[in-house]
Formats: sequence, structure tokens, C-alpha cells
Amino acid sequence: MKPLPVFLAVAFVLSWVVALPLWLAGGLASPLARPLALLMMFTPAIGVLAAWLVSRTPPRQWARETGLTLGERKGRTGLLVLAAWLGVPLLVLAAVAISAGLGLITLDLDGMSLFREQLRATGVPVPENLAPVAVTQVVVAALAGPLLNVLPSLGEEWGWRGYLAPLLAERRGVLPGLALSGVVWGLWHAPLTLLGYNYPMLGSWAAVYFVGFCVLAGVLLGWLRLRSGSVWPAVVAHGSLNAVGPAVFLLGDVASPPDLVLAGPSGLVGWVLLAACAAVLLKKLPVRGTPAV
Repeated sequence: MKPLPVFLAVAFVLSWVVALPLWLAGGLASPLARPLALLMMFTPAIGVLAAWLVSRTPPRQWARETGLTLGERKGRTGLLVLAAWLGVPLLVLAAVAISAGLGLITLDLDGMSLFREQLRATGVPVPENLAPVAVTQVVVAALAGPLLNVLPSLGEEWGWRGYLAPLLAERRGVLPGLALSGVVWGLWHAPLTLLGYNYPMLGSWAAVYFVGFCVLAGVLLGWLRLRSGSVWPAVVAHGSLNAVGPAVFLLGDVASPPDLVLAGPSGLVGWVLLAACAAVLLKKLPVRGTPAV
């Protein structure tokens, strides 16, 4: 058996196995939705381990080739980790600000009505002045999010950027390879996105739409991987995005909820920002594929 088909088979089959309880009862409304989505993030890493067993590559060599080390230039990797840590929150806030400027999001910075409604729905006591709470959450998400999310983010990134992205970039060229890895990454989410995950207004079409986001985000995360020779900048970026991305819900107006298809970091506005960042980085700081593992 070849490592790549083994990796894909294990990652995809396990993702469906993990999500199966949601399909049998409750869907995304099930109390199991969040823990199962978190557990699903580890299935690509299990796929990498399965591919390693098939490849019979020495452990240290496999760790180096799949990006678990800091790469040949540790200083560069450190700078890219810092750039990801600080840059992703700025990208998310820019997406929210542009969405508001275009009229795609109605902000309620005084009453925080959308945030207030979410807290009430969970039964959490709601203070009169929510602004300090919202600001604190955004700051904590930006500063601590990558650390809090490091294990599940590594669970995904070791597979998609650590193993798959450099392999496809080597075989097909940098941009086509990174884009294709993004397609695979997006399709892997199907057990959740077919239920409307991320874009509930689209229903099962969310599975198709989310692939577009994953392609663009995957190119940017893949650039971090190839530029550093390490998976850790992509892990930090992924963890930060998962932590800060929901900030749009803290700022919105409950009377006019944001349309996530258009607004925010995962909507069309975010797509444009991701594409622009990726284009600039690939142009100004080009990368090349690494030897396939």
C-alpha cells in the first residue's frame, strides 16, 4: 500500500465514524456536536500515523519531513509563528470592519445584543454592560487562542499542511498543490458541513461553499508551512482563527444577524482578504515544494 491513499482513507473514514452520532440523532443541535467536532480534528493526525506505518520511514526522518520540527531556519519559523499569532486576529477584525462598511453586518457596539442573546440562550447570567466582557473575550482569544487550541489544531494541520500540502506542492507545483490540498481539506469537513456547519442558512450546500474557503485559507496556511519548513506556524494560525473567528457574533445586532455567506472571515469578504494576502505573499516571498514523503 502507498502512504497517500492510506492517509486519505483513514482521515476520511474516521471523520465519518466520529460524526455518525450526529447523523443518527440531533444533528448540529445535539449536545455532542461540539465535542465530536473537536474529536474529528484529530483524524488527519491518525491518518499521518497510518501513512508512516506503511512507509516504514525512520521516526525522526518522518517527523522532519512532516513538519514537526522547526525547520532548517528556526529564526524564520519563530517569526512566522509570531506573524500568524498576531496576523490572524487582524485579518478577522479587518473582515468584520469591511463587512460592516459594506453594510453586510450591522454592529451593535453599545448593546451587544447578539452576544447578549447568545448568553441568555445558554443560561449564563448576563451583566448589564457587556462591552468589557466582549473586549476581554476577543483579547483572550487573540493572545491565548493558539495555545488553547494547539492540540486539535495540530491534529488537523499535521495532516493537511504537515503531510499533504508539501507532497502535492512537490508533485503538482506550489499553487496547484496547495489549492488541491485545500479542496481535500474542505471535503473532509463534509460530515459536518452537509449538516449546515459554518453556514446554517445554506443547509447541505454549506459543504460545497466551505470548500471555497478552505482552498483560499489552505493556500495561506500552506505558504506558512513551505516558507518555514515546519507545521507550527500553520498550527498557530489555525488555532487563532478558530478562537478569534467567532468574534463577529460578539459585535452583531440580534435584529439583523450577519449573513455568514457574505460577511466575516469565512464569508466572501474573508475570501477576498485571504486571496489578497496569499497573492502578495506568494509573489513577494515565493516558496517551493519540498520532497514528497
